[in-house]
Amino acid sequence: MTAITSNDMATAAPAATSTSTGTAKRTGTPTVSIKQYSRRGIFAIWAAAAVPMGVLAWIVAPAIADGNDIASLVKPLLACLTAGLVWQFLLVVGLVGYEQRTLRWSRLREALWLRSPRSPRTGRVGGRLWLLVIPITIGLGIEELVSLPAPLNRNFGEFLSSDAGEAMFHGSWGWFALTVTMFLFNTVLGEELLFRGVLLPRMNGAFGDRDWVANGLLHATYHLHMPWVIPASLVDMFLVAYPAKRYRSALLGMAVHSAQSVMFTVLILTLVV
Repeated sequence: MTAITSNDMATAAPAATSTSTGTAKRTGTPTVSIKQYSRRGIFAIWAAAAVPMGVLAWIVAPAIADGNDIASLVKPLLACLTAGLVWQFLLVVGLVGYEQRTLRWSRLREALWLRSPRSPRTGRVGGRLWLLVIPITIGLGIEELVSLPAPLNRNFGEFLSSDAGEAMFHGSWGWFALTVTMFLFNTVLGEELLFRGVLLPRMNGAFGDRDWVANGLLHATYHLHMPWVIPASLVDMFLVAYPAKRYRSALLGMAVHSAQSVMFTVLILTLVV
């Protein structure tokens, strides 16, 4: 699971050089100019997301935990990684707000590709294109099966199925709320929004037609907080980054990654009640 499992924003934003039109006037939505980042700016944003998560997971959380087993680490990890993901949301708001000079939804939706997938061949928007979520979700499920196992003291899935996990969450709406918040910022408001909504639309100027490949590599190696998922996460460049680029929709990645979050939310809710 991705979640459990800044650098200066002004530095990254001015690094943007070329612009592209993000919205067609015939759709009735405002024309939004999406700036293209330099490679230096892209790597700075990557570091602003990845480094804090690594520090929080491997330095801060163990420092405040009262032991090194999963029962001792899980609460500090939940708190620390949630904070890291909220920081990514603030990074998104800062970068896009600086670029667009506004936080109006009509502009954010286009600037962050928060729109239904659009067929590059027919121009069809949404509808049956949302069926892409099904094979992509299945592919991510297979990816999970072949991923390297997490260390025992950081295996959240195993913890939930243990007596300690049941004891922690039973009747604990506070920890349930924090966990759901972490899921939300992981798959919607934080990580996914930063990589597919901010970076991907702004990488073409630096990487050309292989921007989705670079985006997939950056997203995989971002997981310094849980490096065992990096090899399998490389597949995401084909399952998530490429469809997001082809159909100009960050919502595709959010939808498929949220499936796992929903599953864990339901599982944890059964422990709480």
